[in-house]
Amino acid sequence: MNPRSAYKVRGIIGDGFGRIDMQTFGIDAPGEHEVLVQIKASGICHTDLDHANLKAPLVLGHEGAGIVVATGAKVTGYAPGDHVLLNWAIPCGACFQCVRGARNLCENKPAVPAERFTHPHLDLRPMFGLGTLAELVLAPEQALVRIPASLPFPIAAIMGCAVMTGYGSVVNVAEVAKGESVVVLGCGGVGLSVLLAAVASGADPLIAVDVEEWKLHKALELGATHTVLARRDDKHLANVAGQVKSLTGGRGADYAFECTAVPELGVAPLAMVRNGGTAVAVSGIEQTIQADMELFEFDKWYINPLYGACDPARDFPLLISMYEAGRLNLDALIAKTYTLENVVEAFEALRSGGGKGVLIL
Repeated sequence: MNPRSAYKVRGIIGDGFGRIDMQTFGIDAPGEHEVLVQIKASGICHTDLDHANLKAPLVLGHEGAGIVVATGAKVTGYAPGDHVLLNWAIPCGACFQCVRGARNLCENKPAVPAERFTHPHLDLRPMFGLGTLAELVLAPEQALVRIPASLPFPIAAIMGCAVMTGYGSVVNVAEVAKGESVVVLGCGGVGLSVLLAAVASGADPLIAVDVEEWKLHKALELGATHTVLARRDDKHLANVAGQVKSLTGGRGADYAFECTAVPELGVAPLAMVRNGGTAVAVSGIEQTIQADMELFEFDKWYINPLYGACDPARDFPLLISMYEAGRLNLDALIAKTYTLENVVEAFEALRSGGGKGVLIL
């Protein structure tokens, strides 16, 4: 361990080749515009699994919440004891995109230099500039959002990615209105966040699609009006598209949200929307896929928003108020809680489709 490191921290490290385990590493004291946060809860999702295989060692985790324990000399907005959540799309507030209101697309994302994180054997850096699957996180002050002390840390943690991505895709991007029809493809953590936002927006009908019956039962509990059990051998979900049209008067839905992260299904929502309807790619598929251009005909729109077009100062206070008012049942999104000591079990549950988990530190 580098002797200059001010803090020795336990955290979940991915070696870049699929191995995930708890190790100890060092973190420097906060710089002028940096904040040290004691993590109380962190979401665990498939993005963490993916980043454990990116050929670079990382402190995993990108959605977390906790308590400020130290601040840099020029930090004025936060003080020790503040409860905060961490936002991974960290805006600088001054670049072209931030000034035009697209803070999720910041061109000059603030970051703590990688050399501030030390390990005896690895050139370590934090995932998404955060690394929330650890006891402490050192982050730029722009990554923080103050939360009320009454907000449970696990709920605040999942707001920082899955919930914001789903909610923002429905409200900020698609702007779903009362009485408009919505299809949600994939009912994992992000898909159910889409569903909750669509319920809050008054969507009707609201059709949930998945290959797992238990996820469809969960979707019904959270407000879906109809469910469709998909088959894994239904290429491009052609049969599902037929059922969706039957449920929407033969026309197709106003909106279809793809939340599966399955490359082959990247354009599937286009077959489920009406002429002039909108397909929203929520899951962030990055692979090259083939697409039948006929699916885009008749004024259909296909949009691929990042992080629900999140503006932290606008969106997180609204999400918090909706949760506290009982309009977003976010507790239902947490499949199970884990500790650092059984984190391997958490990742195995993810690999087997066990749903979104939260690490409690």
